[in-house]
Amino acid sequence: MRGQTRRQELKLKQADSAVLKALMHRGRESVRVLRRARVLQLLAEGWTVVGVAEAVGVTETTVRTVRRRYREEGLSAALHEKPQPGAARRLTEKQASEVVAMVCALPPEGRARWTVRLITQEAIRRGLFPEVGRETVRELLLRHDLKPWREKMWCVPKLDAQYAERMEDVLELYQRPLCPTEPVVCFDERPVQLLEWVRPASPACPGREARRDYAYFRCGTANLFCAVEPKVGWHFVKATPNRKSPAFAEALQDIAERYPEANTIHLVLDNLSTHSRHALEVRYGVRAGRRLWRRFTPHYTPVHGSWLNQAGVEISLLSRQCLGKRRLPTLDKLRCETQAWQEWANRHRIQIRWQFSVPKARAKFHYQPTDFTRPKD
Repeated sequence: MRGQTRRQELKLKQADSAVLKALMHRGRESVRVLRRARVLQLLAEGWTVVGVAEAVGVTETTVRTVRRRYREEGLSAALHEKPQPGAARRLTEKQASEVVAMVCALPPEGRARWTVRLITQEAIRRGLFPEVGRETVRELLLRHDLKPWREKMWCVPKLDAQYAERMEDVLELYQRPLCPTEPVVCFDERPVQLLEWVRPASPACPGREARRDYAYFRCGTANLFCAVEPKVGWHFVKATPNRKSPAFAEALQDIAERYPEANTIHLVLDNLSTHSRHALEVRYGVRAGRRLWRRFTPHYTPVHGSWLNQAGVEISLLSRQCLGKRRLPTLDKLRCETQAWQEWANRHRIQIRWQFSVPKARAKFHYQPTDFTRPKD
């Protein structure tokens, strides 16, 4: 081995030798620490600096530095680097708090949201601090866990007795065990624009993605009625020219035909004006409409509480998996595509696993049933 004639043996303390042995056996430290520990062990066995450097995979300077630190400062200094103080912060606590307060307010007129560049420019303009870089502002936002460019939409206009009652009614319905004679169906609708490309798209090929012209013709609008039985994985999609009362009544007729043996069908709906018995009476007449409506037990979500309707999850799946960024020109094409997706979803029995419950709702909105006083009759 090279350098065997110039050995400078390092004498390890017995306690340090035991620590190094345990450290190498566990192997839970960083690679840098384990390499330095191995350097000390080899030096203690009589290896030369050159031989240790080649065996461990470090430079000769690193071997000499580890040996010197052990002799002068001990085992901990030889294995670990000294803590670095780092550069002083460019902003004082007062300046940082002023920037945070500015970011928590509305952005300047003409701007929709805060950005790191805008925060830097606006803070300098207001004289909150002298010239600093955007990295300083970015670290300040990171330190205070601020992301002013993000916004979470959550609308609960008024948590009153009616809101809590309807919310808990829907959530308790979701918690019921599966019952074939009383299925739980969530129902909703969404508008769709019918569009046609000006030029046909060129398909993808190896080494090149698909290409599509952005220009299109507007071909009107359509509507999609979507229903889902979450625990069973039954999906229903019906494309119609509009969402008026007759179309809604026909969609409910199709759902009722799905459950001929059901005692009642629990139907979760939002508060759209057409979601009523009157729509069925207009389409099928008073007697037939009322008879069809009696097949259902409606459960209305609270106002601004459509997030409680699991049909929203169904619509999201349909939009991402079936419609995507495609532009369908006709109602017939829309029906073909949605029916194909419906058959696929029903074949795979895609279920929705709803996790939000009444106890979680009370903890989220910080209320108890006794918080709402009901008027006396």
